[in-house]
Amino acid sequence: TGAASNVDYSTTVESMEDNPGEGCHIYRNGYYRSGISVVEGILEVNIIQMMSIQMTESQAENSLVDFVVTCQGSLPTDVCTVVSDPTCQVSKSVVCDPVTITDECLLTIRRAFEEPGTYCINITLGDDTSQALTSALISVNGGEST
Repeated sequence: TGAASNVDYSTTVESMEDNPGEGCHIYRNGYYRSGISVVEGILEVNIIQMMSIQMTESQAENSLVDFVVTCQGSLPTDVCTVVSDPTCQVSKSVVCDPVTITDECLLTIRRAFEEPGTYCINITLGDDTSQALTSALISVNGGEST
């Protein structure tokens, strides 16, 4: 963990066989080199606040909830939200969006709920090399959430 580092390994391969077609064999001898980069990754995700968005009667009937999320480690490039039943077993919807964060990992995710009830929320932040997940139970009741 910590700063990124590069490690190089060199390997001698006496023979490596390709078989591009029946009866044809290609043998390669020599040195082969590969690099490994160790990156920090997204280490932790937390939902620090859930806020219901007040809607007027003329607006859509969906209840909107904002989730304020923080994370530690590298900055995410995408966020996915899975809304499930209260047991977190049966998925009702999955929404994924790209995000652009340049400094501190603090973002607000707005999601709509079609009807009142209790839901399991899984929020996953990811980048090219890592993912981190947090979960919460939320009770949505006609524009209010707890």
